[in-house]
Amino acid sequence: MFDKIKIKGAAQHNLKKIDVCLPRNKLIVVTGPSGSGKSSLAFETLFAEGQRRYLECLSAYARQYIEQMEKPEVESIEGISPSISIDQKTISPNPRSTVGTVTEVYDLLRLLFARVGVPHCPRCGREVSSQTPQQILERIMDSFLGQKVKIFSPLVRGRKGEYHRLFERLSKKGFLRVRVDTEVRDLEKLLPLEKTKKHNVEVLVDEIKISRDSEERLKEAIDRSLDLAEGDLLLLREDGKEVYYSLKLLCPYCEISLPELEPRSFSFNSPYGACPQCHGLGFQTITDEWGEVELTDEVCPSCQGRRLKEESLAVRVGDNNLYELSTFPVSRLIEKLSSLRFSGNQEVIASGILKEVISRLKVMLQLGIPYLHLNRTTASLSGGEAQRVRLAAQVGSRLRGILYVLDEPTIGLHQRDNGKLIALLREIRDQGNSVVVVEHDEQTIRAADHILDLGPGAGEGGGYKVAEGTLSQILPSPDSLTSQYLRKERKIPIPKERREIKGWITVTKAREHNLKNVDVRIPLSVMTVVTGVSGSGKSTLVYDILYRGLQKVLYKAKQRVGQHQGILGIEQIDKVISVDQRPIGRTPRSNPATYTGLFTPLRQLFAQVPDSRMRGYSSSRFSFNLPGGRCEECQGAGAKKIEMHFLPDVFVTCDRCQGKRYNKETLSVRYKGKNIADYLAMTVDEAYEYLKAHPVLRRKLAVLMKVGLGYIRLGQPAPTLSGGEAQRIKLTKELGRKSSGQTLFLLDEPTTGLHFDDVRKLLELLAELVKRGNTVIIIEHNLEVIKFSDYIIDLGPEGGEEGGWIVAQGTPEEVAKAENSYTGRFLKKVLTGRKVFH
Repeated sequence: MFDKIKIKGAAQHNLKKIDVCLPRNKLIVVTGPSGSGKSSLAFETLFAEGQRRYLECLSAYARQYIEQMEKPEVESIEGISPSISIDQKTISPNPRSTVGTVTEVYDLLRLLFARVGVPHCPRCGREVSSQTPQQILERIMDSFLGQKVKIFSPLVRGRKGEYHRLFERLSKKGFLRVRVDTEVRDLEKLLPLEKTKKHNVEVLVDEIKISRDSEERLKEAIDRSLDLAEGDLLLLREDGKEVYYSLKLLCPYCEISLPELEPRSFSFNSPYGACPQCHGLGFQTITDEWGEVELTDEVCPSCQGRRLKEESLAVRVGDNNLYELSTFPVSRLIEKLSSLRFSGNQEVIASGILKEVISRLKVMLQLGIPYLHLNRTTASLSGGEAQRVRLAAQVGSRLRGILYVLDEPTIGLHQRDNGKLIALLREIRDQGNSVVVVEHDEQTIRAADHILDLGPGAGEGGGYKVAEGTLSQILPSPDSLTSQYLRKERKIPIPKERREIKGWITVTKAREHNLKNVDVRIPLSVMTVVTGVSGSGKSTLVYDILYRGLQKVLYKAKQRVGQHQGILGIEQIDKVISVDQRPIGRTPRSNPATYTGLFTPLRQLFAQVPDSRMRGYSSSRFSFNLPGGRCEECQGAGAKKIEMHFLPDVFVTCDRCQGKRYNKETLSVRYKGKNIADYLAMTVDEAYEYLKAHPVLRRKLAVLMKVGLGYIRLGQPAPTLSGGEAQRIKLTKELGRKSSGQTLFLLDEPTTGLHFDDVRKLLELLAELVKRGNTVIIIEHNLEVIKFSDYIIDLGPEGGEEGGWIVAQGTPEEVAKAENSYTGRFLKKVLTGRKVFH
């Protein structure tokens, strides 16, 4: 049995054919500067190979339905396990995906309701019980006297299959017709059904005109139908309306029969449980001009946003239906479920289900998300919350012998809750799994069993193994930037004085989500950090109210603004810009040169070269997106996609242009001995030496170098850039513009993916924006950013319903004195130079 994972010759992206030996069943942290190759090693080598080898065990038929990872560039990997990746991007934006469905807590609650739920009449609210064949006969006689009806026996409900054996059996029993998916057909002429589609099958037992004379015949039909369908009967009226009868459940006062309770009766993703009007989405939908269905903000009038059928909502466990339980925050839901009492057999059935539900909810509590409720859609979660929700699901699955690869799980987590997260990672390790974490958080690095530090720089200057081993083994390393910060030889200085406030913008009576009708004063022309534990209301205040409110006033934007009374002082700003970590482009055609506006002056420069003027080439000739100058074989992409059945698609370098994107004529034009493709292949640092004589190009390249992005290539495809790199490129675009000094910049956890040294560079960049008179507002948990700011607004004291208040506000020194502020307690240690983490 291998006790180590041995990687030999890892060369994915910028990795320099490194050999790494990682201990199995340990907590391993991979760290290093942004762009040093951490994700290339952890995700694109370790995770990709672990998953690829596991999937190769499956049949070719199964593999065609699974998106497969490419084989990483590595000589060999030994001792690897099947791998699971938990990053910030893999959670579904589908409105049907919720916290409850991802963690599978909702599925367990559906099972609980199906087994021990007490059905009530959706009309009168009375408890509902089952009925006898005689009662069914009397009801049909009373309700449909004089009418012609069809009696069906429902045999298949929403199941996949061809059912030819069932049809053969029915034929032998003398039945002539069946209703398949609402269409009545002859059994003799019936072809096998589509195997992969869900079907409903009901056999026609009799067609009767209800009268006193036909009562005996009706009784026979009822008995036969109930016998065939094990207690169910479907009556079809002449107008096509269906009436459902069952030996199981009926309200005697409203004469409403209810179907037997099954787990799918409580699923908003199944037609058996979903509200028929909104199909389980909770909101109304419209069809846009392209024929696509779009979700609106209008709540469904039928279910009032509760997603389920009224029959499903009428089933209760204790005093609550499933929707009501799903709206409780996790902390309150644990209390509620723990207080439930059952008797007899129900106690035996419920106890096992509740034990599993409560254990999964306690993991969510441990992960610092007690304020989330099960109905919360995953699309509305922050990256950090989404990752912790998936982590809760994995811990609940209790797997052994797995390689877990995590991407900065501490994102969005307050220092107060970091210890709980580390304890959980150790718990996963102790269950017999290997845990590899890409992380920059000091507390997590210090808690690791094994640390791998990559670097020493980023991009081409990175990809080497700088230090490896336990904390005590890597701390003395002279080459490791990480070790220098851990030893406190390098650090981000505390500013000698805080910048002067030039004015205020005030949000009055903010009450969206959990905000408690608060008035918030935000200073202008300084750097403000909004802090507080997860779920305290930071994003609601900064984005849902302030950002959207300013967009509405400044740009007449039509999006919904969070509830508040007003925003005072808007006249002091003329622009609001949100700088997030989303990719600068979704296709490989987008790159740093095109995004920063550097490519246009570069193309204009090439158009002025004597060769270009002689041939009549304009700047458009040097665009790889337009016909004329680009290689038409690959249409300027530099590579061609080849679809491989049962294998991942393969991109092969275009054999005509050799991946250079342009045709021969365009590539023959040179400036300083280099053609346009050569410039796109250069790093920012290299290009600066060639282009510094041109003021516009010099300025744009200098700003990229200043923020530590000198290593990225001008033509590097946008999807290959990390979130931190994308964010800094966006900031450089703003720095490259002529500033009015009245811009408000909003950043949500900008230190995501940034090493200690990159945080320093980011803060220098933000300080430059403030120096020009602009205002910067940051949502952040990183103490280095908090201590560097001029003003802090601390929300809390807790998350969810117990949050939404202003706990403390003022300069870092003032907040550090606030006894009731969790942020203040940690900040006090940083400002006084004491150790925060041991």
